[in-house]
Amino acid sequence: MWGKWIGFSVPADARERFSSAQSAWSTMSDQPGLVGQVGGWDAATGRAHLLALWADEGAYRRFMRERHDTVTAANQQSTTYTAIDVSTGEVVLDMAGDAGDSLPRALPRALERATLLRVADCRLLPGRDDHFLDVQRTVWAPGMAAAGGMLAGVVTHLEPHRYLVTTLWSDPTAHQRYTTHHLPALLSRATLQNDLHSMTGHVLPLEPAWHVTAPSAGNLPSRDRRRPTARPA
Repeated sequence: MWGKWIGFSVPADARERFSSAQSAWSTMSDQPGLVGQVGGWDAATGRAHLLALWADEGAYRRFMRERHDTVTAANQQSTTYTAIDVSTGEVVLDMAGDAGDSLPRALPRALERATLLRVADCRLLPGRDDHFLDVQRTVWAPGMAAAGGMLAGVVTHLEPHRYLVTTLWSDPTAHQRYTTHHLPALLSRATLQNDLHSMTGHVLPLEPAWHVTAPSAGNLPSRDRRRPTARPA
């Protein structure tokens, strides 16, 4: 599976136009290989962020080559923001939650049902990739699943020593319960200071009009790789 993470700087007076343009991306819902796309506003920074997931890199590249520019030209979204940051990479770990254990069905269902996206953009110290992923697998994935309300999640390898950890939540109340009652103990077990050079967090209430859900996500392979290979963005 392939992930895409996008951030936009949007002037306050252009937010409505940006949101309207973003809702027009629903026209790509029939694109082969699309798993789904969600996004929202980060209240801490005022920026807009999007997470898109594809069955594989080939499906994503086909969309970019054959359709992306047509949609962009039609909705004129480029006139509504002043800066854009785009990163892509391979999904190297998936996390089961309340949406179910079977990725081909659970992840599209989680993307459709989620109202909140939690993101940790992690840059690692050299040589800590394997340990970081092992902690994601053995500490964070079961810990968040046990909290209730976490629907599903993925870890995407964006570039060397950089991973994006994204989890989809049923509602803000479930996420708040997790941060209050579960997060402190998980932080103690995870020993993040041993792995991280830096981390940027985002908690995004999702905009329903920005959801792009595919009729069928196809057969998505489960990812649980101990030595992921870096891919160029």
